[in-house]
Amino acid sequence: QVHLVESGGGSVQAGGSLRLSCEASEDISRNYIMGWYRQAPGKEREFLARIGWIDQMIEYAASVKGRFTISRDNAKRTLYLQLNNLNPQDTAVYYCNADTYWGQGTQVTVSS
Repeated sequence: QVHLVESGGGSVQAGGSLRLSCEASEDISRNYIMGWYRQAPGKEREFLARIGWIDQMIEYAASVKGRFTISRDNAKRTLYLQLNNLNPQDTAVYYCNADTYWGQGTQVTVSS
């Protein structure tokens, strides 16, 4: 059982930035593609970004490309998501994912 713990969420004004972190309970760097998703109230969970290990493959959803940056530090077993130029539509619970494992989520609230 892999445990993922997100942190770094909070409340910011439009145009602000946050850095989310997701720490894994064990070394999963060579086994899993890791990614970030979010879910806003009344909406389905939405893919944001994913990153591989072997070739550092990175993919972004069109809605966040150019504003969000995914990265990972395998030595620290930690996945990151840098959120820049936030707007109220980015308000959601943000989740970390690795294969079938999910974190508990961290709330991001953006006010206008």
